[in-house]
Amino acid sequence: MSAEGVIETRIWQEEAEADDPMAVRLARCHGYDVYGEMLGHARWADMIYLLFRGEAPSVPQCALLDGLAVALANPGPRDPSVHAAMCGGVGGSPAAASLMAALAIGAGPLAGGREVFVAMQRWERCGTDLDAWRDELARPAEPCASIWPAEAHPPGFDPNGVTTATTVRQTLACLAAIEGTERLPWLAAQRAALEAAAGVPLALSGVAAAAFADLGFAPAEGEALHLILRLPGAAAHALEQQARGHKKFPFFAIELEEAPSAEAAR
Repeated sequence: MSAEGVIETRIWQEEAEADDPMAVRLARCHGYDVYGEMLGHARWADMIYLLFRGEAPSVPQCALLDGLAVALANPGPRDPSVHAAMCGGVGGSPAAASLMAALAIGAGPLAGGREVFVAMQRWERCGTDLDAWRDELARPAEPCASIWPAEAHPPGFDPNGVTTATTVRQTLACLAAIEGTERLPWLAAQRAALEAAAGVPLALSGVAAAAFADLGFAPAEGEALHLILRLPGAAAHALEQQARGHKKFPFFAIELEEAPSAEAAR
């Protein structure tokens, strides 16, 4: 706050009602009248892009953000962040607790926000230089002073994958075809070479990192948006499990190749 006690932000400007200083008469986001001009005309992607970038998106940028939002909206019950939300829902936790569980699990370096952050940093360093990517992928992870552990796999790639998932290939093909993108078409053309250098297939987080970079977002912005865009699926699955109850909770099945010995069972 300034010396006069006025909130300072370049993002948002409000004017109060004449008879109530706590009620808003006019709200502008980076100069745009949200309720008087944008509401009823702008799309969700327009508002999100405006909030983070400070300017209205072009038509291709809006299409790219919309497409990415659809691809990320529901990671599915196999994803640890969604499963965490489902555990909260079946246990009777309120919506906020289930969503916080999804955020906590989905924030890390395995298909989470941190992985997108690091992958976007690599886009900043390597751009569309294949040799630079090969050097980066061949270099062992360096320990750093951080709350996050050192990289256990190349960010943006699936450490447990065998081949590139169909959904990843479909998302990449769709987003790379949108006008005005640079990294996504290059990623589609060089995917096989990058996967050979990484030793593992491309993951959806890698496609998301390229898309966020093509939209002009900084790594920290991409990290935050990746967390936000994955929450709808977590919320929907948590509510479904809350209604179904614990007796129908989808626990993962474990198949043993050999029966445990009596000694191991003790």
